Amino acid sequence: MPHNPLLESHELPPFAEIKPEHVVPAIEKLLADNRNTTEALVQRAEQEPPTWDSFAAPLEALNDKLSRAWSPVSHLNGTMNSPALRDAYQACLGQLSDYSTWLGQHEGLFRAWQALKEGPAWAELDEAQRRCVDNTLRDFRLAGVDLPAEQKRRYGEIKARLSELANTFSNQLLDATQAWHKDIGDKERLAGLPPSALATLAANAEAKGGQGYRITLDFPSFYPVLTFADDRELRREVYTAFVTRASDQGPNAGEYDNAPIIEETLRLRRELAELLGFASYADLSLATKMAESPRQVLDFLEDLARRAVPQAREEFAELEAYARDTLGMNELAPWDIGYASEKLREARHAISQEQLRPYFPAPRVVDGLFQVVERLYGVTFEEDAEAPRYHPEVRYFRIVEHGEPIAGFYLDLYAREGKRGGAWMDECRVRRSREDGGLQLPVAYLTCNFTRPVGNAPALLTHDEVTTLFHEFGHGLHHMLTRQTVAEVSGINGVAWDAVELPSQFMENYCWEREGLDLIAGHVDSGEPLPAELLQRLQAAKNFQSAMGLVRQLEFSLFDLRLHHELTAPSAAEVQALLDSVRDAVSVVPRADFNRFQNGFSHIFAGGYAAGYYSYKWAEVLSADAWSAFEEAGIFDPDTGRRFRSEILEQGGARDAAELFRAFRGREPSVEPLLRHNGIRAA
Repeated sequence: MPHNPLLESHELPPFAEIKPEHVVPAIEKLLADNRNTTEALVQRAEQEPPTWDSFAAPLEALNDKLSRAWSPVSHLNGTMNSPALRDAYQACLGQLSDYSTWLGQHEGLFRAWQALKEGPAWAELDEAQRRCVDNTLRDFRLAGVDLPAEQKRRYGEIKARLSELANTFSNQLLDATQAWHKDIGDKERLAGLPPSALATLAANAEAKGGQGYRITLDFPSFYPVLTFADDRELRREVYTAFVTRASDQGPNAGEYDNAPIIEETLRLRRELAELLGFASYADLSLATKMAESPRQVLDFLEDLARRAVPQAREEFAELEAYARDTLGMNELAPWDIGYASEKLREARHAISQEQLRPYFPAPRVVDGLFQVVERLYGVTFEEDAEAPRYHPEVRYFRIVEHGEPIAGFYLDLYAREGKRGGAWMDECRVRRSREDGGLQLPVAYLTCNFTRPVGNAPALLTHDEVTTLFHEFGHGLHHMLTRQTVAEVSGINGVAWDAVELPSQFMENYCWEREGLDLIAGHVDSGEPLPAELLQRLQAAKNFQSAMGLVRQLEFSLFDLRLHHELTAPSAAEVQALLDSVRDAVSVVPRADFNRFQNGFSHIFAGGYAAGYYSYKWAEVLSADAWSAFEEAGIFDPDTGRRFRSEILEQGGARDAAELFRAFRGREPSVEPLLRHNGIRAA
């Protein structure tokens, strides 16, 4: 076989060498090798009682080798998308799904894991190893190991098809996002937009060899138009293009329609759940989460709605009155909400995201983030400019403790063509004990889509972007500060999905406190800290329309859970009807008939949040309560920081999430800090 960098062992991925033509041959060879080695390990386990070192550790090494090859491919597909790479990525999805199904339904493998649990070696395993064995046996049952042959085959077909559908959903959304743009030559049409937004739109036009300004559907481009543009017709046009992406409506109607993908996905998820003996896909999804049943989650969400909806209605009535009396708008359309809200926020709190931008130059924010982590956990950061990178703007850092590196991460901050929207953390390498007795250090990808720097000036971030960076870095710390050496429970692995947002949401709090902001914020020209008056206005505005924001999250969560719990084989019309009924119950803002939000809801159709979107709010209860411990002791209290690191971040998935929270907080979680932090008066 010709040279293939994906088949070689590297500390970090050799991005410059990886080409689309390497992907399929590498994955095919690794899968074939893994199958052969797995069969040999199973035969050995049948002849002598399996131990961790003779059976579990070699299997972990196989998984890691495959992950080390696939991780950079998957990451490049999300951050440097090209037709050739997309085809290679797509070509591997079915094979990877088949392999995963083959492993999960391998009865000999299942018996070997059971023999490890029931045999003499069990007594020698540590807590993390035992957790790994228990999780693996659970996952065998969830993969249909007990099913008859015909149903096993069907399970494999469904899993492979769902993997393809998720990828198609994501690709069509990316294509739809990039298919629309609006070029504007007359600056007057962009009246109201701040200079930073105008610079972004001008840079968009210039990048395409044009003059004037180009609006796209990437967040840093469309969001300022909906928030600041005085031209109501322009807002309507941009809003319409955004909320109809990948649907049967709007300017590209039918071209990238995700509705058939949604229908087939939901039908197959339901069939999969029933194959495994679950009443619904929501029941199957919750089998690995903290929450015990769909009913418990619905009760949780409906309880929050009862407390928040009345206040959200008041907030919207206030917005309507302001828009009517001050802005001369007799009726608020959906494309007016962001604009009128920003005007009201400025009028009431004399503050806007744009006013804050000069205090958040990206280099200062990144440096401040590192200082926050250094004060909390006693680690330091070192940049490595020589590390292999996949784009010139990407930076690589190591986390150092007692003079030794303990982890590393790639930082990729800015929006660009070929990069999917949103912000996320993903793992490049997982912390684990290697076969040679050494330790593999964890490495993370930290990806955002912030407004790009223009010219020689640094990028100036909004406060929202700053909190997004802190959120994703919280996930990164969970992955990188782990002390586990078993991959299955290392970092975020093995952590209940509805607890995994705890460390990320926790980190956001430092963006609101004077002690944290003094490290993060400094004026781009003078370096002066955020003035006291501006900080007071920022904090006062923190819970501006907070009930409206909360019910919007409840709308997404209730829609997701009910979609996967109540409907069996829904048509696009039934999906829309369910979303409308959820909105009738909890939404307080006007809606457009052409809005096809669901067709872009990649969290649940192309991410891991199906029947799990509620996790954001569930985990926010944990994070708000954890933060209240820091409020009591001091937000940089070293003892509390040490306990949070040792009881939460270092533990990974080695112990039950509820048990870890109790160990840190000394009691069960309370919903009151969440309501208080969100300014919900019903608390």
